Amino acid sequence: MKAVPKTCALLISTYNWPEALKLVLKSVKQQTRLPDEVIIADDGSGEATRELIREFQKDFPCPLIHVWHEDDGFRKCLIWNKALTRCNSDYIVQIDGDCVLSPCFIEDHLENARDGWFTCGSRTLLTPERTNQVLTAEIAQLTPFSRGVCNKFNAFRIPVLTRFFRERYRRKKPYISKGCNMGFWLKDLLAVNGYNESISGWGREDAEIEVRLMKLGIRRQSLKFGGAQYHLFHKENDRSRDAKNIEILNQALASSEFWTPHGIVKK
Repeated sequence: MKAVPKTCALLISTYNWPEALKLVLKSVKQQTRLPDEVIIADDGSGEATRELIREFQKDFPCPLIHVWHEDDGFRKCLIWNKALTRCNSDYIVQIDGDCVLSPCFIEDHLENARDGWFTCGSRTLLTPERTNQVLTAEIAQLTPFSRGVCNKFNAFRIPVLTRFFRERYRRKKPYISKGCNMGFWLKDLLAVNGYNESISGWGREDAEIEVRLMKLGIRRQSLKFGGAQYHLFHKENDRSRDAKNIEILNQALASSEFWTPHGIVKK
């Protein structure tokens, strides 16, 4: 069922990389359809990030809200949930603070939003060399034909193919969502109580919430050939908690429950 969101919040996660966040925010300002609010979910960054956000708030084209908590390790699920409680929009698009957006990113997400579905987008990777160039020159406009762009097909915008693939792409491979490019109805996130804060450290929070949304009856659609973003290269995150997070994911898979007791509402 087609349902056009009335309002949209863009959630951006970040941690101590203001140089990257600066490019992301510049790319947000260039959107063909601006979000109604931007909420930065800050997992404990220092003063440099705070000052950057203050500068952007002076002339940002929509409300720019900074949600912060103290640095106590990788607590992305917790800061996502705190950001969700600040949302005043009916649709949520979430990205990471190292993903530079194509100009039609928000437009594509909203054009393809459907009631009863959540959206899983893709990302295009930049090489280390190109990332350094982009950061040095503060380049916030990239195309599939830019130098140093890997997996270029993820950056092409072809709306007719987006519509063709949205229910077909990896249909038999569930739990492949990438948290750096997802779209949800806020009511659906609240219905599953947001992210599972038992997950800490890198990984699996996107797959785990996908599991619970699908148990609620919310289906996944792909945003291939739309909603392009360019992921800045960085060293791999610490994955020492991955085994524990996989265990939590497997518990969600084995359960019939879609509500997590470790989410927005604590019991």
